[in-house]
Amino acid sequence: MSTGRFRAGADVGDGAIAVGVAATLLIAGLSGHDSTTNLDPLGYALLTAGGLALAARRRAPVPVLAVTGLCAVGYQAAGFDVPAVAFLFAVYAAVRAGHRVITVAASVTMLAALPLAALASLHNTGEAFAQARDALEIAWLIAAGAAGEALRQAERRADEAERTREETARRRADEERLHIARELHDSLVHQISIIKVQSEVAVHLARRRGEQVPEALLAIQQAGRDATRELRATLEALRDDGTTPPHGRDDIPELVKRACTAGLEATLTIEGHRYDVPAAVDRTAYRIVQESLTNTARHAAATTVSVLIDYRPDALAVRVDDDGKATPDTTHVPGIGLLGMRERVTALGGHLRAEPRGEGGFTVQAELPVERTS
Repeated sequence: MSTGRFRAGADVGDGAIAVGVAATLLIAGLSGHDSTTNLDPLGYALLTAGGLALAARRRAPVPVLAVTGLCAVGYQAAGFDVPAVAFLFAVYAAVRAGHRVITVAASVTMLAALPLAALASLHNTGEAFAQARDALEIAWLIAAGAAGEALRQAERRADEAERTREETARRRADEERLHIARELHDSLVHQISIIKVQSEVAVHLARRRGEQVPEALLAIQQAGRDATRELRATLEALRDDGTTPPHGRDDIPELVKRACTAGLEATLTIEGHRYDVPAAVDRTAYRIVQESLTNTARHAAATTVSVLIDYRPDALAVRVDDDGKATPDTTHVPGIGLLGMRERVTALGGHLRAEPRGEGGFTVQAELPVERTS
């Protein structure tokens, strides 16, 4: 249940309680009041108002405490011998909200004011004190305050328990990130380092002998460097809980440049007026281009690839097209890279198309929603 619905339900419940208390007070006033004076309409109005004021007891407990107390004093002065039930509810609500000092002061004031109000209508001190005692029993007053304090402490303990659970979950997530970082480091860094060193040695020896260095070997050398850099960035992100600045749109031109060094004729086109986007959108745009170019270089047997970044009014669109061997009749099985892209885009509320083109080749099209503030 959302917070808004919970508050709406609480407001409806408070309103029902307020109406019930007002009806109870009014019935008690009608059944227990014999005399007919000019103050009767005022007394009935105060009985009703005191009960209905409880509808706002969660939002404004102190004002409700004051209103119910004044109404109780008022209808006692008007000659209505009715218990101050609404004031007891208000005491409970005020103590639950943490206003203990104000509630104690208001309760002491009420205990002193009710006999005076009853005396104004009865003109008999003994009867006035007896009526005031019946209207607001100290035991009921203490019980209402104790109930409010008990619930406040229970809610505080529940909040502390929730914070403890959240802290435990965050700590476990941090521990898992560190574990993943260690596993990645142990299993991948060593192997990638060997590939990188071996390719650099091979390039160095070929150049030293004056031989033409194969393009594939240069691509392996560059891929080893890129993989090392990416892996280090990933490990830093895992260790630092996302505090390391990740790659984004500003790094896309470098991706296109690397694709050119790998033997592709790669182009980058930017349409629309550039604007700021959320960090998650920025990272996702980079990952889409990176994964698409990697797939083109590895699997597509393409010669050209084009990257389009389109700044639309309500979305950032990314499109990568190649002229590879894929055709509409080709059976396409999404790999881990494409599945990862789709998960990223879907998590942002966007849409992703990754499929062979009608004219041949493969296309990746992503639309990432953006809420602009200006």
